Amino acid sequence: QVQLVVSGGGLVQPGGSLTLSCAASGSIYRIKAMAWYRQAPGKGRELVATIANTGSAVYVDSVKGRFTISRDNTRNTMNLQMNSLKPEDTAVYYCNGDFIVRGTYGRLEVWGQGTLVTVSS
Repeated sequence: QVQLVVSGGGLVQPGGSLTLSCAASGSIYRIKAMAWYRQAPGKGRELVATIANTGSAVYVDSVKGRFTISRDNTRNTMNLQMNSLKPEDTAVYYCNGDFIVRGTYGRLEVWGQGTLVTVSS
């Protein structure tokens, strides 16, 4: 019904920048909150940042001032601009969306596929 496709990711040196993108498609009536999560090797999944459909954003303390989450409600897309990357940012990053499905008006939580971000020299 609804899909999230992630692009971006890869290898970057410490201090570098990377942008992740997430595009939603399918039977979308409305997208409520969207979010980025990450899972580092051997650790649980962690919420990185979330953004409401108003554009209001919240970040985990470890990325504040370095990462910026944004969304385009007309294109159903979301980005995560990551600056000043550190080795501890290495993880698989996932996008997540809270949807109202067109037609049924039911609520649906969808996960995109993960993308690996590796910060290493």
